[in-house]
Amino acid sequence: MTFYSRSHRLLAALALIGLLSGCSVFQQRDEMARFNSAYDRGDYGLAASVMAVSDKSDSESKHVLQYLHRGEALRLEGDYQPSIDAFDRAEAGMKYLDTEGFASAASENVMSVLVNDSTRDYRALMSEAILVNTYKALSFLALGNDDYARVEFNRADDRTRRAVDFFSEEIAEQKRALQNDPANARTVQRSIDSGSMRSVIQSNYGDPSAWSVYPDYIVPASTYLYGLYFLANGGSDVQRAVTSLQRVSDMAPGNATVKADADLAEGLASGNLSRQDQPDRVWVVYENGLGPVLEEVRFDVPLFYSYHGDAQVILTGIALPRYRDRTAVSGHLSANAQTTADFAQMGKVIRTEMQERFPSVLTRAISAAVVKGLIQHKATESFGAAGQLGSIIYTLATTQADLRGWQAMPDHWEVARLERPADGRVELTDTLRGDLGTVSVPDQPYTLIYVKRPTAEAPATVMLLDLQGKRPGECLQLSGGGTPARPCAS
Repeated sequence: MTFYSRSHRLLAALALIGLLSGCSVFQQRDEMARFNSAYDRGDYGLAASVMAVSDKSDSESKHVLQYLHRGEALRLEGDYQPSIDAFDRAEAGMKYLDTEGFASAASENVMSVLVNDSTRDYRALMSEAILVNTYKALSFLALGNDDYARVEFNRADDRTRRAVDFFSEEIAEQKRALQNDPANARTVQRSIDSGSMRSVIQSNYGDPSAWSVYPDYIVPASTYLYGLYFLANGGSDVQRAVTSLQRVSDMAPGNATVKADADLAEGLASGNLSRQDQPDRVWVVYENGLGPVLEEVRFDVPLFYSYHGDAQVILTGIALPRYRDRTAVSGHLSANAQTTADFAQMGKVIRTEMQERFPSVLTRAISAAVVKGLIQHKATESFGAAGQLGSIIYTLATTQADLRGWQAMPDHWEVARLERPADGRVELTDTLRGDLGTVSVPDQPYTLIYVKRPTAEAPATVMLLDLQGKRPGECLQLSGGGTPARPCAS
């Protein structure tokens, strides 16, 4: 009776862990599906409500993804201060990117190995954090708060500079965490280093070193907007614009607008060009489409470990996350016959970061597989068929990749530049679908028309901003088809 009682308890415990893990993942994916349904058709108010956080007394780290999605939906509604508030709470949950180090709480580490990475609080990408600062900067410009816009642009730039060091430290911390269990560490490292493991990963997952990535870690759209902001503000800030715009130009060598901006900044900084002689300018930045999302890749890998002093090799399953592209809005924007051209790709940004982080992701996946393999051996040895069945159910249920991510990011960015028309009227046209609408640019030297359109079914949200931050901006939604521009919902 004791044997059967113990085996039944083990079976129940392992099955419960698998069930709870599955329920949590299902709830997350259901919430995300409801957000995407509203977001994709441009119902940003509904999308924001889906991501409302009911218990704000919880630690922000538990709701980072909700705050990220809610903040962007509110921004597209033109509801800038609530959007900033949501992004502030998201940032509060990302402190590990800045000051708190990289080690997770012991209980969180244990659960991520025994179950999967989805049990941990969401660990935001550095590119997501950089975009948060950029979006907040744009929102502060829209509110006419130049001082806070400057702070956020500087934070985005600072995170960009520190990113590579962060990735290196994250990998080092993962290695330190493994040293708490030396036997497991040896098994994991032996498995990772084996030629058969590398072959299986390349055959089933692909070779991360072959991904199309940027030569340096950068979110080009954030660095570009940082450069435009400091170009517009002049003085000693112009040198910042030179460095940033030249860096983006080097990464988008075919984009004539970015090259012209870098040359303009250099001419102003060197004194070869006079700011007083420059015409008033308008930049149109087009944030287009839906960014990449994660999918799960499951396959068997060989694990090398010692059990009761005997060297053994077993095949067991792991699940890894891999990004797949979604859709862009086909065509481009035209602003008074000046057509936008691509200069930054979100997929390339994310794969640049994921290439750096992949060793940590793989290490955690193999470490979890080793632990679960040993659980199966011990359960079978101690409890026979019932233990084996329970451990297999548990392993199948908990071998899942963490597919969470900020799904309100775009596919890519485009840009065009023109002189401000004498009458201030700029007609925006979808090059495939026709006229979107006309906006009136105030009489100011540096204007940013920032356009975001996740899908062709959604309206184009237009933020009309003074790059010098001297006056509040305007938010419009353009649907085309002869429909007049309307103010954003706020």
